[in-house]
Amino acid sequence: MGWIGETMDSIKSLQIHQVLTQAISLGMMVTSALIIWKALMCITGSESPVVVVISKSMEPGFKRGDILFLHMSKDPIRAGEIVVFNVDGRDIPIVHRVIKVHERQDTGEVDVLTKGDNNDDDDRVLYAHRQLWLQQHHIMGRAVGFLPYVGWVTIIMTEKPIIKYILIGALGLLITTSKD
Repeated sequence: MGWIGETMDSIKSLQIHQVLTQAISLGMMVTSALIIWKALMCITGSESPVVVVISKSMEPGFKRGDILFLHMSKDPIRAGEIVVFNVDGRDIPIVHRVIKVHERQDTGEVDVLTKGDNNDDDDRVLYAHRQLWLQQHHIMGRAVGFLPYVGWVTIIMTEKPIIKYILIGALGLLITTSKD
């Protein structure tokens, strides 16, 4: 009957307590991942402590598929720093370098202008309509480290959703058929 038949027989032969144990184990894995993510958010002060570079706009410094680790501090942002920011009306955060810092005299708040290292022009075309600067609330974090190429897993699963479903299905099958 082959591998599929053996897998189905294995699933049928599981006792109810094994199924419950495996469901609880899966739930604990998911919960652990969420706790780790929330802990990283608290430690780094960033709503997204880890991001994946998805375009070539920061080459050669960061390549597509690199994972960036972010931190948010109260120190003023300086030109030359790499920041991740969200713009109103866009779902995906952007990783670019700060090229200009403007301090508003009336409030003392700092506005920044960004640009991708591999881009010819600044990012004003990416900002919201009539927006010329990013304010502090747009900045999600500053890059403090990176892992090259590890983010390709995320890019592949985003661009080819069928692979994500195959991996989730395989993981689910593995969990349900393990004889722990």
